[in-house]
Amino acid sequence: MYSIVKNIIEEKLILVSSERKEVLQPLIEFVQSKVDNKQAVNLNFICTHNSRRSHLSQIWAQTMASHYSVNNVNCYSGGTEATALFSKVAVILQNQGFQIQKLSDESNPVYTIKYSENEPPIICFSKTFDDKFNPRLNFAAIMTCSSADEGCPFIPGAEKRLPIRYEDPKIFDGTDLMDVKYLERSIEIASEMNYVFSQIKNNN
Repeated sequence: MYSIVKNIIEEKLILVSSERKEVLQPLIEFVQSKVDNKQAVNLNFICTHNSRRSHLSQIWAQTMASHYSVNNVNCYSGGTEATALFSKVAVILQNQGFQIQKLSDESNPVYTIKYSENEPPIICFSKTFDDKFNPRLNFAAIMTCSSADEGCPFIPGAEKRLPIRYEDPKIFDGTDLMDVKYLERSIEIASEMNYVFSQIKNNN
């Protein structure tokens, strides 16, 4: 794992409150059940525009699964509509030590995001939750925003639907607090995904 990413995990994360631990417990149980049964752990993080919170969740979940050696974890993201990965998310992640390559320059560019020299990159671009790039069966749908949670009462193919909501940093776009709030949201999500995967008893 890249040293800056590892340093964030070891030194920069925040405590997860007891209330949030209760929110995260169903996700822990889903992952643990898959690990116990030696099945793939497929997680699809869903938010309306698939531009901010869902991508941060996808990236940090995949990173934490690797950090805790929880194998066969595949993290995805999607939205109720496709827009684009917001550029500030890429900047914040790069500042946190991820290696990011932009593969295209169209309105919805494709990025590769790496957290480790020896692990495959995470492919990130905005897409709907049911895009062919994402799993169609045997996955948990993790709803990271209230509008997606309320607007999509049914996610076809999902084994579990888990609301784990985060405040949208978009409300600070164009303000002096923008950088600080995007970093805060990334650290919050990293801390919670760290907690989730730290609880998994690995049977490998």
